[in-house]
This record gives sequence, C-alpha cells and structure tokens, in this order.
Amino acid sequence: MKDTASEPHSRPASPIPEEGWYRLPPDLGRPLLYIVSAPSGAGKTSLCRRVSSLVNWITYSISYTTRDPRPGEVDGVDYFFVSPQVFREMKDRGDFLETAEVYGNQYGTARSQIESSFAKGKDVLVDIDIQGARTMRASDIPSISVYILPPSYEILRQRLSSRAQDSESTIKKRLERAKNEIVSYNEYDYLLINREFDRTAQDLLAIIRAEHYRKAGLLRFMEEVFLREFSGSPPSHA
Repeated sequence: MKDTASEPHSRPASPIPEEGWYRLPPDLGRPLLYIVSAPSGAGKTSLCRRVSSLVNWITYSISYTTRDPRPGEVDGVDYFFVSPQVFREMKDRGDFLETAEVYGNQYGTARSQIESSFAKGKDVLVDIDIQGARTMRASDIPSISVYILPPSYEILRQRLSSRAQDSESTIKKRLERAKNEIVSYNEYDYLLINREFDRTAQDLLAIIRAEHYRKAGLLRFMEEVFLREFSGSPPSHA
C-alpha cells in the first residue's frame, strides 16, 4: 500500500472557512499548550504546520537551534538558527521553557513565544522530543501532549531514506533512537498513527478542539456568563 503520510510539499492545504464551528468561540476557556512528539521522520513538524494553517487561533512555536540549516530551510520559518554562544546566553537568562541536546546540537523553546500567543488568545503547538516534553510538562504551563507514531518500523525507515537529508549512519542512529523513544508512549495523553497525512492533521485538530470543551475549562464561563444570562442577571465582567 502506498505510504501517503510522509511530509507533503506538492499538495496545498485544503481551505477551511473561517466561520461556523471551525472557529474557536472566544468564550471557550483559556488558550492551551499542545506538546507534539514523534520519532524523526514520523511527520510531527509538517502536521503542526498544517494544523496551524487551518485555523487562525492556533500558532506553531518555532524552536531555536544551534545546528546548521539544511537545504531549503529558512531562518525564522523552520527554526531560529543561532550560534552556541547565543544559545548559552539565552539559556543563562532563563529565556527557554525547555532545552534538549539532540545529536550534539542544542534545541530550545522560548517562553516568550508561548506567552505572546497566549496573550492574543491563541493555542500553541510545539514539536519537541521526549526529553524536551518531560521538561516542559514539569514547567508552570499546563499542557496536553500528543505522540505521533509511524505506521510501522519499515515505513519509518523508508521515509527517513527518501528525505535524502541524512547519511546512512545518521539514519541508523535515528532509527535506533526511535526504538528507544517509542516505548515511552505511555507518557502522552493522546496517540496518533500517521498513516495518511490529511486525516492525521484533521485528527490532531479534533483533539485540540475537544480539549476546549472539557467542563473544567468552562466553569468560569458557565458561572459568570451563561448561567447569569439564564437567571436574568447581567453577566459578570470581573
């Protein structure tokens, strides 16, 4: 069966209207942080970018890294590429919510990006590895975590090889790392198998929408707005 879940570049995202149930009503709780992890090559970055392009109330947080850009990567779009010295200075100032070292390179998520999006009432998607996810879950920002799985080991190997971005030795390291990481799936709130890219993107968006309808997140709205309206009292604006 043809694998259609690798990172697509030729197909444009299907347009989704900005009205109706596709738009998050502003009264449905506070903005949320979503941690997305996956083995390298499982499609987490492309999924995050696709989902953030479908609606205007989700932003994708771009990480800082000390590694060199790959062909086609753009600073400020794919990553913020900085020198090891600049990264250390940011880390020492406490600019990062989490940092991780992967294959000798440093990666970090800036707290300011998340706080800025929250201030605008927008959810935030971050794609980080298991190490970074553990650090972020231990922070003072509540989060929901999603782990993206490839359909099989063989399909993951094919995707990594078809990207033509890494040497054979690097691919072997990534596959070995994937074997070690996948056993930690139980640390995550949701699991998605990325068999078909568009379907998986919609499933991820469905998870994000559903989290906003949890009763615990709507108690203030119910008590201060909705129930007051039904009782004939003016809504509270405190």
